[in-house]
Amino acid sequence: MVLLTWISEIAAEPLVLDPADRRVEREINTWSLGAADEDRASLSVAEVVAAFERSAAAVRERIRDLGFSGVATFYVWHDEQAGQLRCSTSSVPPDALPFSGTYMASDDLGPVVEGFLADSEPGFIAWSDRDAAQSRSMQTRTEPNIMPFAVWVTSVGASY
Repeated sequence: MVLLTWISEIAAEPLVLDPADRRVEREINTWSLGAADEDRASLSVAEVVAAFERSAAAVRERIRDLGFSGVATFYVWHDEQAGQLRCSTSSVPPDALPFSGTYMASDDLGPVVEGFLADSEPGFIAWSDRDAAQSRSMQTRTEPNIMPFAVWVTSVGASY
């Protein structure tokens, strides 16, 4: 259960909250987590969700101990292209996370974890999926419709 160990270690890793330098926040606070096939097969969604909830609670306590009085958000998403779960902490509200793509903030981590655990070929995108999207795009003469990806968010700052 290496994944659960890595998730628990996030709470003790270096943490930077600097609203004036979001690049540093992103570099220091963002973690990429993979899982071996054995972990994917043996872990339940509930176990992984509980591990992230414990880590978020520990990060919340650390932020309070640091005396940071601003907004901070802990968030988790499934990076399908990389085949990883990723998480980070940022001094922004849930509607201002540092993503270039469209995302949908959610308070339900289950679907994010479920998608990750069910990914039988992490980081692999079938050519047939790409070809189908391109074919639809050419038929409608528009850009492909990119669906927003789900991001679990929880407040860990002193203010909301």
